[in-house]
Amino acid sequence: MSRISGVFAGRKTPAFIGFTVAGDPDKETSLRAAKALIDGGTDILEFGVPFSDPVADGPVIQRADERAIAAGTNPAVVFDLVRQVRGFSDVPVVLLTYYNLVFRRGTDRFYREAAEAGIDGILVADLPYEESDEVAGIAARHGIDPIFLIAPTTTDERIRAIASRARGYLYLVSVLGVTGVRESVDTEAIELLRRVRRHTSLPLAPGFGISTPQHVQTFAEAGADAVIVGSAIVRIVEQYRNEPEVMEEELRSYVRQMKRTG
Repeated sequence: MSRISGVFAGRKTPAFIGFTVAGDPDKETSLRAAKALIDGGTDILEFGVPFSDPVADGPVIQRADERAIAAGTNPAVVFDLVRQVRGFSDVPVVLLTYYNLVFRRGTDRFYREAAEAGIDGILVADLPYEESDEVAGIAARHGIDPIFLIAPTTTDERIRAIASRARGYLYLVSVLGVTGVRESVDTEAIELLRRVRRHTSLPLAPGFGISTPQHVQTFAEAGADAVIVGSAIVRIVEQYRNEPEVMEEELRSYVRQMKRTG
């Protein structure tokens, strides 16, 4: 059983997937943030690989990417960061990246180095299912789960096709648009969750806009297997990046608060 599968085995409440941008605002602080998230109870850690044109992300994560890039963060730094995480935790680690970064490094090399670092899954945000044959094959060869996005506009036929190729879990885009904190859960997100469930037994993890315990409760009642929280976490890192001890406590507290629900 993979580390990701182990998270979902026998769960009664949604797993908490915490996202942070690797290297934001620098490698040392990013590692401290990752450890705080894990100490707070994060079940799966998702690292965003900083990219200059993150089309799926809103302004909070875009600013984090800019800070990380300015600090010299590249895939090699990200892999080293994961190796350091592996020094104190067996929590599954997933990368969210863009295809240009994978292609420039060489797809096989990228996945080989990711596996050697201890990465469990990779989501290539801008890689359509129809163009993912090679990447999915390489991921399988290196024992990495290919994670895929499903949006409210995805047809049932395409949902079935994506689910047949995906491993680990499916990332459900709760709202159309980019990442960012929202006030409430859109009814369309619940409908998407129920619609995808009809086509697959893979764990379903809504993301985009989830930031409060009430959001988690809503998705838990609808049958979500996990929730993905990004912008709310990245905003804490941004706010307290010059006070790392405060940042760590705020992150631990936030995750604990979010996990009390479900």
